[in-house]
Amino acid sequence: MIVDVWSQNPTERFITQPWLATLLRWTGQEGLGALPLEATVGAMDAAGVSVSLLSGWHGPTGSLISNDEVAKDVQAYPDRFAGLVGVDLTDPMGAVREIRRCVTELGFVGVRVVPWLWNLPPNDRRYYPVYVACVELGVPFCTQIGHTGPLLPSEPGRPIPYLEEVLLDFPDLVVVGGHVGFPWIPEVISLAHKFPNFYVDTSAYAVHRLPRDFVDFLRGPGRTRVLFGTNWPMISPDRALARLSELGLDEETQGLFLSGNARRVFRLPLP
Repeated sequence: MIVDVWSQNPTERFITQPWLATLLRWTGQEGLGALPLEATVGAMDAAGVSVSLLSGWHGPTGSLISNDEVAKDVQAYPDRFAGLVGVDLTDPMGAVREIRRCVTELGFVGVRVVPWLWNLPPNDRRYYPVYVACVELGVPFCTQIGHTGPLLPSEPGRPIPYLEEVLLDFPDLVVVGGHVGFPWIPEVISLAHKFPNFYVDTSAYAVHRLPRDFVDFLRGPGRTRVLFGTNWPMISPDRALARLSELGLDEETQGLFLSGNARRVFRLPLP
């Protein structure tokens, strides 16, 4: 079983954002438009991915992929997808109500906010009601760490001090930092050693391109703390996993990386 913890089925509103231009150029996907859901399922099937977590996206300009659009996709393939809530940081109580609705009524399994989209680091006061809702509902808060591929500032993705302050203030909050955290890998690893509820996913990377010190962490003390992700459609699952054997993972560690850790963190049902 393989679980992809970072994926999205892009709408036209999402894929035409000007800040995506550089990322689409890097990945050779200029002109990419909204995708039919069947294309996402087909990409999963090609790589043996059983379940993908689909993200809602909300930014300063409004909804880019609405939670109801995510819910519709999950309902179409309930055994293949689970949802992550996108929220409006400028409306704290609305965000809390939306998280409660999506988790309790629609079955979403977490919340995702990317700091670069708002140019607000995760220790900004506007996030704190979101963290409380996540803790109360028992779902992870998923975010992005490291430099920013889109044409927006990278500083909000620096783990220390911004994310460290959140982990100190909310010891019960489960946090999943996506996109590995380069160029601040030592900070990421130090937070993982320090905080037992902090996890990292490998989205936005083909696994053979992961930084060597991060791979050493995955093979050793981080074997229960690293989750597989793609950032589909920017990277396809088959491309991300094509050279998995080069990581040199033992069978148990590989199973934890590809699905075991995700099933535990997001409380996904067993197949």
